[in-house]
Amino acid sequence: MTSQPSAPPILSTPDAHIFEDPSPALVPPASQPRPSDQDLDDVYEISRTAREIRAGGWQRVALQFPDAMLRDAPRVFERLERCLREESRVPVVDVAPSIDDDAAVERRRRSERDDIAQEPQLGARGRERLFILADTSYGACCVDEIAAEHVDADVVVHYGRSCLSPTARLPVIYVFTSRPLPLDPIVRSFEGTFSDKDTKVILMADITYSSHMGALLIQLGQLGYTNLFVPSIVHDPSSPLPNRTVPPSVSSGEENLTSYHLFHISDPPASLLLTLSSRLESMYIYPTNSEAPITALQAQTSRLLMRRYALLTSLSTCPIFGILINTLSVKNYLPVITRIQAQIAAAGKKSYTFVVGKINAAKVANFSEIGGWVVVGCWESSLIESRDFYRPIITPFELGLALKSDEERLWTGEWTGDFNSLIDEERKPITHEKGQEEEHEGDGEGGLDDEESAPPEYDLRTGRYVSHSRPMRSSAAASLPMPDRGKGSSSQAMIRRANGDLTQINGTASPGAEYLQSQRTWKGLGSDFEIKYGDEDQGTAVEEGRRGVARGYTVGEDSERR
Repeated sequence: MTSQPSAPPILSTPDAHIFEDPSPALVPPASQPRPSDQDLDDVYEISRTAREIRAGGWQRVALQFPDAMLRDAPRVFERLERCLREESRVPVVDVAPSIDDDAAVERRRRSERDDIAQEPQLGARGRERLFILADTSYGACCVDEIAAEHVDADVVVHYGRSCLSPTARLPVIYVFTSRPLPLDPIVRSFEGTFSDKDTKVILMADITYSSHMGALLIQLGQLGYTNLFVPSIVHDPSSPLPNRTVPPSVSSGEENLTSYHLFHISDPPASLLLTLSSRLESMYIYPTNSEAPITALQAQTSRLLMRRYALLTSLSTCPIFGILINTLSVKNYLPVITRIQAQIAAAGKKSYTFVVGKINAAKVANFSEIGGWVVVGCWESSLIESRDFYRPIITPFELGLALKSDEERLWTGEWTGDFNSLIDEERKPITHEKGQEEEHEGDGEGGLDDEESAPPEYDLRTGRYVSHSRPMRSSAAASLPMPDRGKGSSSQAMIRRANGDLTQINGTASPGAEYLQSQRTWKGLGSDFEIKYGDEDQGTAVEEGRRGVARGYTVGEDSERR
């Protein structure tokens, strides 16, 4: 016999973990030398940024920095503010402090802002105001339109590497912050990888090294390589080469992209590797995180593809999906969410939508009724590879495969992380096992008979029979009129289920409410004591709590202070 709890459980975080951050620290150590003003202007492209801000006529400018570049944010702010003032032909009072003198830098910043406040506006136009976005709502590769709208920004200047996903509302100025790259070791590695000088090779690099690709192409051309192609950067994640152009012969249809090899400088994201694994003949990666002489390594994606396929097949019998919104800025994310909800509903399954900000294992583990998660985010952040999560997390593309029957599911090795490609596809009806099409025809009783005659489903991992993989497949329980329980039934939110039926919330079948009633041992504050959730006559008694301020509460009528 189990004993009833005498008090609610402790929900507070232990003191030792209050200030812990589960994400790895990306900020470089303070011992690294700070760049000079000239290097800062070159890396952060101060002059070009100021010209584009002036040309666009934007007054409120948000500067978005990744964590690793926050140490340079105040200086970039000052240099950009000074450059904007110089272009407007306003005299600048230069205090000329030392770079390392933080107090002098602060005095100069205040002096310049005082000067701006005292100077008249140029005509009818106001002066530009800059804002530093020190923390991103989601990934650093995405433009944080939400934080920018908090300061009513007209434009966002995005620094560092970017996924280049199209934004929904605000214009963006991208500054890729080019990094130094020695070309001689890369040339030697390329010669060791491709001995045949007629081999068709696409030269790509991480977006922060893309400015060096023209010089690399010239050096390799001088060595006799004739079939090299350096793609240009475009803002199109749906391109055959995401965010890059394709060779002219491929775009014209004369050749296929599978006849080309890829030589990629710097470790690419896993989503790019999976996307290109079925589109190119081979891929070689030249890592840039080592100073020792290194050779390009051939990328192997077969094991990663097998793991992704195992994840999506394990969710073929999942009854409840959670839709994780990992972006509020990428264009078309709302139509994609609507399409995903329609796909899951057409498969007879239930979906719930969550907005949790930056995803971690602790957040999603709170919803144990969810059998699998679908991430709606940018094409890079949608691929989450971690064993720390309680349930599998897949992409919208993988969801389309998971919802198909075992007879229809065909794995070709093709993979894509961009959800915009789903919008371009025609909305074909989702088909499942035989007999499912007839279950919505006729009256409710006929639908139940069709459901019982449907072929059984088995979990491919365990081989066990699964009887509840499509809890919403039969709409008979939801379509029947609610039982007449008198006047009191209209105010009852949760209806007790009959045998074989799901719990209903306001007349709609709810697997989440069913899980709450049947499997959760703790249902909220005070629920450790026996509570009749579905009965209006019984419930938790309402008691007067404490009142006052934190320094001293008053309890009850005796005004006892605690």
